Amino acid sequence: MLIEVKVPILSESVADATLANWHKKKGERVERGENLIDIETDKVVMELPAPQAGILVEILKEDGATVAGEEVIARIDTTGKQAEASSETVAAKVEPAAENKAELQSVTPVADKISTDASPKLPPAAKRVAAEHNLEADEIQNIRGTGRDGRIVKQDILDYVNNKNEEKSDQQEAGSRTLTATSVGDAEPARPAVVPAAITERPEKRVPMTRLRMRIAERLVQSQATAAILTTFNEVNMQAVLDLRARYKDSFEKEHGVKLGLMSFFVKAAVAALKKYPIINASVDGNDIVYHEYFDIGIAVASPRGLVVPILRDADKLSFAEIETRIADLAKRAQEGKITLEELTGGTFSITNGGVFGSMLSTPIINPPQGAILGIHATKQRPVAENGQVVIRPMNYFALSYDHRIIDGREAVLSLAAIKEALEYPVSPLFES
Repeated sequence: MLIEVKVPILSESVADATLANWHKKKGERVERGENLIDIETDKVVMELPAPQAGILVEILKEDGATVAGEEVIARIDTTGKQAEASSETVAAKVEPAAENKAELQSVTPVADKISTDASPKLPPAAKRVAAEHNLEADEIQNIRGTGRDGRIVKQDILDYVNNKNEEKSDQQEAGSRTLTATSVGDAEPARPAVVPAAITERPEKRVPMTRLRMRIAERLVQSQATAAILTTFNEVNMQAVLDLRARYKDSFEKEHGVKLGLMSFFVKAAVAALKKYPIINASVDGNDIVYHEYFDIGIAVASPRGLVVPILRDADKLSFAEIETRIADLAKRAQEGKITLEELTGGTFSITNGGVFGSMLSTPIINPPQGAILGIHATKQRPVAENGQVVIRPMNYFALSYDHRIIDGREAVLSLAAIKEALEYPVSPLFES
């Protein structure tokens, strides 16, 4: 029985998707629930499991194809008989008889020879162009591919041939000038220019953006183009937080099964400030200001495919343990590419912590349509003045970028000061929940 493999239904905000990487080849057996292919949208990368066990007899869309929701991209034969029969038939057609192999090899055209050598496999168009220009296999190996995964495409062959012809023409012209100068006797013979090897051997690699990276670029440019972004800074003495963390981390982990990190402190402090200054938690919708009476905090997480910002829903209702558990889960699934669209949708305020990578200071970009974002940096021991004395304290520079269209400097500065106060005096009310 043949069954169809379809693209999952996409969310309303996602128009189409890209087939990233098939994990199975035509003719291979697949098991129910086994991942067939990664499907990339502009927000997440989804795995498409096999709906039934059987043989993958047909792949309708190759890697890199753009697809819509519920589009058929492959077919599986659940009986397996059709695939086996087809495989045997194809093998019989492709494999020539032993006595004919030598004869076939002796008349193999250049284009076919290229595909059977150790050189990179060429698509039909590139193979045809290579044959037209009588390129040998060793020449093909020296061509740098600009296609997907470094594959050599037709344009790469044409560029190589054009460069080759230009070099030949330049050499001929240089030789002509040398002969002319020598015959006239009014100039020394031209010497060929010596190009340093370091300049001639400068490899490059062209890789197309993933849909996620294109989406990130689009949103960041949108933020810069539509919002009046301004950033205010403050320094925070992290001594009290670090002392509390050192005091409670062992009992906290033993009781809740998760480590007590710093992000839970940052989230709690941000929520306290947002409650005090609701405009920081607002967003712009046309000519309206939308005041959100809930606190969905976006946490910027680095993943192998790019930056994602999953949402902590109702962060004001979460305990320290719940915040740490959810952040750990989101970070783990971000690394595995298993964040869902729903977890990336919405958000009223965001926090990005560049300090985990050693950042000392930055101006974070607002995640539209939100009105503000908090940037946290590395905590370092620095000399500071306390009561007329210079002492060493663990200091952190905080940055709050805000949309000046709706947020005035007063509210921005005061809200960042409220975050600073909540972290420097965390026992009450920060650590009650």
